[in-house]
Amino acid sequence: MKTTIFATALSLCAAPLWAQDQVTLLLDWFVNPDHGPVIIAQEKGYFADQDLAVEVIAPADPSAPPKMVAAGQADLAISYQPQLHLQIHEGLSLQRVGTLVATPLSCLLVLADGPIETPADLKGRKVGFSVGGVEEAVLGHVLATHGLSLDDVELINVNWSMSPSLMSGQVDAVIGAFRNFELNQMDIEGVPGRCFYVEEEGLPPYDELIYVANKDTMDIDMIQRFLAATEKATQYIINHPEESWEIFAGTSPELDDELNRRAWVDTLPRFALRPTAMDVGRYATFEAFLHDAGLIPSINPVSDIAIDVTAQ
Repeated sequence: MKTTIFATALSLCAAPLWAQDQVTLLLDWFVNPDHGPVIIAQEKGYFADQDLAVEVIAPADPSAPPKMVAAGQADLAISYQPQLHLQIHEGLSLQRVGTLVATPLSCLLVLADGPIETPADLKGRKVGFSVGGVEEAVLGHVLATHGLSLDDVELINVNWSMSPSLMSGQVDAVIGAFRNFELNQMDIEGVPGRCFYVEEEGLPPYDELIYVANKDTMDIDMIQRFLAATEKATQYIINHPEESWEIFAGTSPELDDELNRRAWVDTLPRFALRPTAMDVGRYATFEAFLHDAGLIPSINPVSDIAIDVTAQ
């Protein structure tokens, strides 16, 4: 009798009904409020409800996650729409499969009480950047709307040191600062900043943070379940902002500080309420923008760049 019960228990444990699919998700950077839906889905058990066991990994090198997904070393990565367009033209086998943050976060950041009243005032001044290519194209587009070009400014690679380089006077502005972080960081430091929002300066709107998967090997069913869990988490965050902050901040002592609390509030309205939803025009327009800027040699169809996994 005992042998029979033991054998039955083993058979139940081995049954697919009880198995969770293993998913490796690479973040774009260290854990921060931008990743709220992922962390809440994990902590609230929404991934488990979808029979998923998700391993969330912060990268040592922020540029590595999309490359690792393309190489088959991870299932999903959080990345950026502008970079995805370039990476596909570079030959990486990637597609956008979902959206995390559905609006631009990037901005042209200056000192609030400094001499820069409009981007036109940057003529002859220093502008810091971190990511060559896209950020230069964005800056060039913003400057062009004010009668300037990249030749009118001095570009300085500040190597991700956005706020410090601006507050120290190393540069007069930085392109690529995140409005939900750098603005709060500078305010906390007592050196207020001011953003020129790129989508208000002539740049086509885009999805700041997206989920990318390997175009050739992705598991559509797994991704659908993953996005269903993050959608449920986003709904919880919107409905319970304070409770969700407490859950998020409680996952690590480093997260429970004033900067992350402020960033949490500023990021909430930017999370994609429908992470699977596809805006074809948005991707087509940004592909054309990059082509016009000379950053890509041709224009790919949107179907090569992004998909709606619910339609597959």
